[in-house]
Amino acid sequence: MLRPRIIPSLLIQDNGLVKTVNFKSPKYVGDPINAVKIFNEKEVDELAIFDIDATVHGKEPNYSLIERLANQSMMPLCYGGGVKTVEQAQRIFSLGVEKIALSSSVLQYPELITDISERVGSQSVIVVLDVKKKILGGYEVYTHNGKKATGINPLKFVEQAQKLGAGEIVINSIDRDGTMKGYDLDLIDKVREKITLPMTVLGGAGSLDDIEKIVDKHGVIGVAVGSLFVFKGPYKAVLINYPTQIEKNKIFKINQ
Repeated sequence: MLRPRIIPSLLIQDNGLVKTVNFKSPKYVGDPINAVKIFNEKEVDELAIFDIDATVHGKEPNYSLIERLANQSMMPLCYGGGVKTVEQAQRIFSLGVEKIALSSSVLQYPELITDISERVGSQSVIVVLDVKKKILGGYEVYTHNGKKATGINPLKFVEQAQKLGAGEIVINSIDRDGTMKGYDLDLIDKVREKITLPMTVLGGAGSLDDIEKIVDKHGVIGVAVGSLFVFKGPYKAVLINYPTQIEKNKIFKINQ
């Protein structure tokens, strides 16, 4: 039976684990390999790792780091950052990664979604859209760590991505990133109306109640979390954490 997923989202910069607020001011919070080991112990549903430098600096994916992360991970692993070709995607899959996250490259060349899906299977192809509210209303997709406006309407692009063979859509709210003030519920509702694909939401989780709200409304959905699973307490001490099975059962309304 399909169930919702609660997914830690880790950001990589200069081979270190960082956290941002509104995609700005990355703060070093530790070693990503160590974080993966801790999440293994906590038996997380899935893990998403994004290299936030690769696209900005035109770098190839860091295959050595990806291999180390995949070798340590005992859970399904999604990697994103710098993937521009089918060959790069295949190489990453060969290292033990289950899902590839595509963003800037497919906004420029949407047919890459089809090319990779046909080669590795659509279930492994994830399209990530970093979205920001427009001043006069509506939403726009941004790239390059929220610095470059694309003019693309996310509600239109998710429909296109679905037709081209994407297996999942990730909607990341730039406005809510790192704020821990709750998800952009209006954005989530609007995207959910447009697609039937599996969907994951990211940006704004400040409590388990925020996760529960999304699951209550949308059922089988991926809920990705950054700061909440890295920081603890009002002073944001770095402490890797994840809901216990009892807490997850409450969120998923199991045995209640």
